[in-house]
Amino acid sequence: MKDIYILGIESSCDETSSAVVKNGREVLSNVINSQIKIHEKFGGVVPEIASRNHIEAISNVVKESLKQANITMDKLDGIACTYGPGLVGALLVGVSYAKALSYSLNIPLIATNHIHGHIAANYITYPELKPPFLCLIISGGHTHLVHIKDYTEFEILGKTRDDAVGEAFDKVARVIGLGYPGGPKVDTIAKKRRTHN
Repeated sequence: MKDIYILGIESSCDETSSAVVKNGREVLSNVINSQIKIHEKFGGVVPEIASRNHIEAISNVVKESLKQANITMDKLDGIACTYGPGLVGALLVGVSYAKALSYSLNIPLIATNHIHGHIAANYITYPELKPPFLCLIISGGHTHLVHIKDYTEFEILGKTRDDAVGEAFDKVARVIGLGYPGGPKVDTIAKKRRTHN
């Protein structure tokens, strides 16, 4: 049976990333270009700045992911990219790049829902995992508790109506002077306090 190689492209917010996955479960490369330092001075992600940086980074990120996977473009069987949800301008960069690449290589383009991608990432981290299970998704404006009934069948059991958890951490961190991103900084302080008690 022939191995299947998929190139994944993700640009839904402030990180440009690309990965090569073999047979749906084996990650051969995962390259991430982070923009945290760029957005730090603004206390959060500025959509227009994020989009411009995706344009500058995407070609190099994809080339590096292919290099690290030790594979050439002619060996790819498909291109997967995030189509949403996310920042419109940022998504447009990844989708446009993926469309052009899939067209030029004459291979399928696989549109991927960002939130479904978070669920599917569990299958790579835990190869033995199979539905059904419960999944807590915390991503951008999405905080959902989801019942994963089957690989493509989901039921949202609950979700936030206001700020996402990550955004709340960023706002609290900004108010108390920790800066951006808030989550890791609040986590570090919490761990220090736990060890002192």
